[in-house]
Amino acid sequence: MIGLYGMGGVGKTTLLTQIHNNFNLTRNDFNLVIWIVVSKGHKIEVIQDKIGEKIGLSIGEWKHKEQHEKAKDIFGILNTKKFVLFMDDLWERVELTKVGVPVPDSRNKFKIVFTTRSEGVYGHMGAQKKINVECLTWDKAWNLFQEKVGKETLLLHPDIPKHAEDMAKECGRLPLALITVGKVMACKKTPEEWKHAGQVLKELASEFSGMEEKVFSPLKFSYDNLPSPKVKSCFLYCALFLEDFVIRKDDLVYYWMCEDILAEYGKVEKAKNESYNIIRTLITSCMLEEEGDSVKMHDVIRDMALWSACDLGKEGENILVDTGAYDVAKWKNAKRVSLMGGGTKSLDETPRSPNLLTLFLRGSLLERIVDGFFGFMPTLRVLDLSENYSITQLPTGIANLVSLQHLNLSCTGIKRFPMELAACACLKYLNLEYTRSLDYVPPNILSNFPRLKVLRILDCGSSNRVFFDNEKTMIEELQGLKHLDVLSLTVGGTSCFQNLDSHHILVTCTLTLCLNGTHSSYLDLSDVAMANMKYLFKLLIKDMVDVYSTWITRLKNLNCFLGLQFVVVGNCTNLKNLEWLVFAPNLINLGVYDCSKMTRILGLNTTETTPFAKLTVLLLISLPQLW
Repeated sequence: MIGLYGMGGVGKTTLLTQIHNNFNLTRNDFNLVIWIVVSKGHKIEVIQDKIGEKIGLSIGEWKHKEQHEKAKDIFGILNTKKFVLFMDDLWERVELTKVGVPVPDSRNKFKIVFTTRSEGVYGHMGAQKKINVECLTWDKAWNLFQEKVGKETLLLHPDIPKHAEDMAKECGRLPLALITVGKVMACKKTPEEWKHAGQVLKELASEFSGMEEKVFSPLKFSYDNLPSPKVKSCFLYCALFLEDFVIRKDDLVYYWMCEDILAEYGKVEKAKNESYNIIRTLITSCMLEEEGDSVKMHDVIRDMALWSACDLGKEGENILVDTGAYDVAKWKNAKRVSLMGGGTKSLDETPRSPNLLTLFLRGSLLERIVDGFFGFMPTLRVLDLSENYSITQLPTGIANLVSLQHLNLSCTGIKRFPMELAACACLKYLNLEYTRSLDYVPPNILSNFPRLKVLRILDCGSSNRVFFDNEKTMIEELQGLKHLDVLSLTVGGTSCFQNLDSHHILVTCTLTLCLNGTHSSYLDLSDVAMANMKYLFKLLIKDMVDVYSTWITRLKNLNCFLGLQFVVVGNCTNLKNLEWLVFAPNLINLGVYDCSKMTRILGLNTTETTPFAKLTVLLLISLPQLW
């Protein structure tokens, strides 16, 4: 049994048709070649009638027999034949024994080939082989588009081929979109027509002729077939990101958790488990494409998602996504707004958005937000202002965001953390990573966020002392965050990790830690200092120019760095080795640079274990003594 699996419109039915026709046109050993379309929500009796018609049973009173009687008759014929059964468009498992179809195995000559958009259906059918039907290569996509447009049209004006190429790229190498758009453009004779059509396709694809009926409606069947409203909502959330944007899975976890799409969990790990399960459902349904620890959404699938989110394209209030969406009149009924990647330098009008849940302003080149901008968003839960490097301050009135749970200010130019934010007592996620211009944070500000689960302050502030006056204050404030599960921070050394048993928060959090700029004579990575940090996930050690190679590595517990997967060591002039890494069995990414005295990565005592068994990325730069 063979399953052809892939997203809608990719050409599965076309490929199955070609295989079927080849059986009919060439000599082969099969007595019967059967083709049926299995519609969504199929009934066993309907499939039996279709097969019965193909094998000569659908006559007289046969159609009125009971299901088990039909199954017996079908089995009686097929079991004596060499047959191949083609089943197109499966949305769920077909129980072949109930239909009466003999199940293929190595002892018989029965063959079954089917198509599906769901990898889960492939698994439930028990197919021995899966063929993943992917989008065309660019060359084949371009050739298909030119074929549908016609050579005569392409040669009417020297500017038309360039417009045609841009439009073909907008179709994302998806055959259904290429054919639909190509046929429409076959009658466009001037560059102006092509330019206008290209703008419509890029900016509002649902208004392009034929896209709703011939592309979006068929693709929407995949959306309609998702298992729950929650999964559908998570899918539509992914459409907020830019075209071709690589979305980190963990970012989706935090967005969904804080917008309250997920169930309420006490621990982030449980929210992550549910999120990853939803993401896997979307991947196996061909709604998302997996790229390691991230996902992407196909351009045409994204257009369909936005169209679906806007009530089949007839209403535009629920989700606004575009660089040109800054029309505050449109924000009145919006639930999610994304201006990601826009060129709006200043937000000068105050929107009234009583229903807004998520606002993405990430990477929008913003320089200024008018005071009071957030004054009328009482339900806003997710605010992402990250990667706006020219933003130096937040507007007054941000205290009105009383429902805010997710605030991302990473990679911004803010200089002061506003005391007003203390009113956002519902905050679960706060990200201030790489805010290197930040020079003031109100003392004890974290105590105002008792629900905080994720705190990211790696490389936060113009110095290590911006957030905490000293290491004792740091420990005390972090200990006060009873629900904290995920933490990233920068410290000056390992002295704050002495007696870790008394610092419960550092022992139990999933931790990203940067050790930066200390002038200690040695870096203590002993049992006492580090061995209890089993959730340490990422470790960065940099600019420790006076640290010598006498690392105290009395580590005896081979599981002390069990969670450690990423390590970067840079500009540590006197270090000669990283022998303690032998106790990081799950390390997958290691980078070492500008360590002029390093002679080896590991020490000599590596015989008790196999080091670096899972390492996939190794970067060694400017290590003159290593070779």
